[in-house]
Amino acid sequence: MMTRHRAQHSARRHLPRSALALGIVVALTAITGGAAAAVTTTQDDPSRIAATERVSGPQFLSGTDVEVAGSVDGDVYAAGQNVTVSGRVTGDVIAAAQTVTVTGEVAGNVRLAAQGVVLSGTIRRSASIAASTVSIVQSGSVGEDLVAAANTVSVAGDLRRDARLSVDRLTVAGTIGGDVVYVSDHTAQIRADHVDGSVQHVRPNSTTDRPTAGEAFASWLVSLLYALIALSLITLAAGLLVPRQLIRVTDRLRAAPWKAALVGFVAAVAAPPALLLLLVTVIGAPLALVGSLVLLLLTLAAFPYSAFMVGRLVLRDRRGPVVTALLGGAVLVVALHIPVLGVLVTVMTIVLGLGAQLLDIADARPWERVVRRTDVRRGESITATPGGAGRI
Repeated sequence: MMTRHRAQHSARRHLPRSALALGIVVALTAITGGAAAAVTTTQDDPSRIAATERVSGPQFLSGTDVEVAGSVDGDVYAAGQNVTVSGRVTGDVIAAAQTVTVTGEVAGNVRLAAQGVVLSGTIRRSASIAASTVSIVQSGSVGEDLVAAANTVSVAGDLRRDARLSVDRLTVAGTIGGDVVYVSDHTAQIRADHVDGSVQHVRPNSTTDRPTAGEAFASWLVSLLYALIALSLITLAAGLLVPRQLIRVTDRLRAAPWKAALVGFVAAVAAPPALLLLLVTVIGAPLALVGSLVLLLLTLAAFPYSAFMVGRLVLRDRRGPVVTALLGGAVLVVALHIPVLGVLVTVMTIVLGLGAQLLDIADARPWERVVRRTDVRRGESITATPGGAGRI
């Protein structure tokens, strides 16, 4: 009995998070995988593989209506408004669309993110789905497991192994060869003789799992100590390894805080949509991935820079870089863990830190150094000008 209770508690805690992670992973896999797969696509129509075609994968398909009616030896990545797989795919199908319909045969797994998903064909392995509605009709079958996060799930076909679901309404009129674990506020409509294994219903709003005030405070205190230690180590390393860099960037922030805030805000708001736009194009996808990595590194670096700036303001530059970084990091961590104030501090930290770094990069003009080196290698003379490098 105790084992069953622990299993329920574990499922209750982890399944909702797994459902959210599933949707994110499926969407990212469809985008990034598609960018790589585009190189091997050979069809004239990028949204359709005709019934008479036999191609090797991986294949990347995109368009309003995407159809895989032929045979694909490998994986299929699809993105569009409507995606239909009526042919045979020997690998996996990864798709993001408004509606996804599988009427053919998929020898591998399916990983789908959509508003509505209908499986009426044969899935030889597992199905991982994030959608509003998921329907396995009577003619449909999944050879292994079903993991889904959806508003409604209907299983009228054949599921050979286990089902792990985060769902509002669940109906099982078909057969399930393994166990069913579902997180829902409502009891599923399942006939006992349709499930070979056990059925476990986890209610997410159970009051017995709500932490007490003491437990909530202890959790907050532990997270505060963890963050304090982690950021202290980072700021300590920064103070030891790059003290001049910390001083230079925070000098820029101190000299023009409003300019840094404006630059950081524009970068934080405009950069993600621009990178996403590049990502969906074949030519710009590599540049978008590099840009995303650079933006992530600059955003993470904003915290130690902001911590050092706080330390300089508190100590008024009367201590060395290491002590300044440690004290500033401690003050910043405490502020980040105060309700409501922590959100404002996080936004200010990212915006100001990001803006100060971009201004420092603009002052350094590394692109002009590249131009100078290139010209020197070519044997051309260089004359310095107030605005940068010039050639004669």
